[in-house]
Amino acid sequence: MSDLNIALFQPDIAQNVGTIMRMCACLDITLHVIEPCGFPWDRKKIRQSGMDYIDHVQLVRHDSWDHFLAHSDGARLILMTTKGAQPYTDFTYKSGDYLVAGSESTGAPDYVHDRADGRVLIEMSPQMRSLNVACATAMITGEALRQIK
Repeated sequence: MSDLNIALFQPDIAQNVGTIMRMCACLDITLHVIEPCGFPWDRKKIRQSGMDYIDHVQLVRHDSWDHFLAHSDGARLILMTTKGAQPYTDFTYKSGDYLVAGSESTGAPDYVHDRADGRVLIEMSPQMRSLNVACATAMITGEALRQIK
């Protein structure tokens, strides 16, 4: 198992969750989903993107931010955000980190930003708003794994 975790804060799109589940299964990363989700938790819908990989992911669902914080037990939370403080390639990742993604529609609220031990961003063309959350999570996960391994 990888020493990295991914946490999705109140995700809105089941297909993105499925895609990230597939990545986590392939890379042996635990996925944490912090509810409420913006969609009914429907294994069939999620399976459409996650395919049969959904049966191999280590998934932990949390019914609230507070429940997630209690579970993460003081580990470093690295928020992936367009309002990040530094480029993701300049950040030093550590074993045990949680990479946290905000919801697709609203991002992460201030209390998530306030709790983050690091905030990273992907530098983009100034005319663009954001990348798809699954694409951004994959990019940052790749860099974190490169550093940790």
